[in-house]
Amino acid sequence: QVQLVESGGGLVQAGGSLRLSCAASKNIFKIADMNWYRQAPGKQRELVSTITTAGRTDYADSVKGRFTISRDNVLYLQMNSLKPEDTGVYYCNAAIVFPRAEFWGQGTLVTVSS
Repeated sequence: QVQLVESGGGLVQAGGSLRLSCAASKNIFKIADMNWYRQAPGKQRELVSTITTAGRTDYADSVKGRFTISRDNVLYLQMNSLKPEDTGVYYCNAAIVFPRAEFWGQGTLVTVSS
């Protein structure tokens, strides 16, 4: 069983920055694509960013140029130029292709005030 623990959320003014972290209980980065999802109030959870085992990164159009995903022994999401629409609970996700398995963190709340 893999445990994922997010941290770094908080309240920030529009235009500000936050860095989210996700610590894993095992060295899962070699075998899992790592993702950041977010869920805004009253909306469905959406994929924000991905970093694959090979290090390829991808971003939702809404955050391109503002967010950066990275990892060393911890998964990060650097969020710059934050907007009120970035408000939500951000979740760390690990997706293993084979054998297929998926793990989620408990989420960290990001609130961007206008």
